[in-house]
Amino acid sequence: MKISTTPTLIQRMLSLWQHVTRALDALQPLVALLARLYVAYVFFLSGLTKIRDWGTTVALFTEEYKVPFLSPEVAAAMGTVGELVLPVLLVLGLGGRFAALGLSVVNIVAVISLSEIAPAALQQHITWGVLLAVLALFGCGKFALDHVLVPKLMPAAMRI
Repeated sequence: MKISTTPTLIQRMLSLWQHVTRALDALQPLVALLARLYVAYVFFLSGLTKIRDWGTTVALFTEEYKVPFLSPEVAAAMGTVGELVLPVLLVLGLGGRFAALGLSVVNIVAVISLSEIAPAALQQHITWGVLLAVLALFGCGKFALDHVLVPKLMPAAMRI
């Protein structure tokens, strides 16, 4: 009985799928970087808008944004600092998961504190939330300072 050495259709399809998977895996660091840049850009611009006219920002937090448990001044300051510092950390990938989680809090508070939110604006917040969740869950990728620094700063015995 002669055994065929010709790959079957299934074997060829599996081989092709392995190539596709390797290509997608190779793109992960770039896609993580692009997600970080996009979300950081959005939040950082919002922070710059807030510091441009602090009086208007505090007025917005007094009238429009009803942040629970915080005075309008404290909420405005915390939100602005978060929107200016966390995006920088996210772009650098320095404490990237922390930055993604922090911006997630800013994003959630923005949605729940608005008395009314347009459907398109809500969709944007959902998109940002999904991107931030992916970065928090999977990390910021190989193009992040965390990827370079953590192995050097943390002994192997302490890594999870």
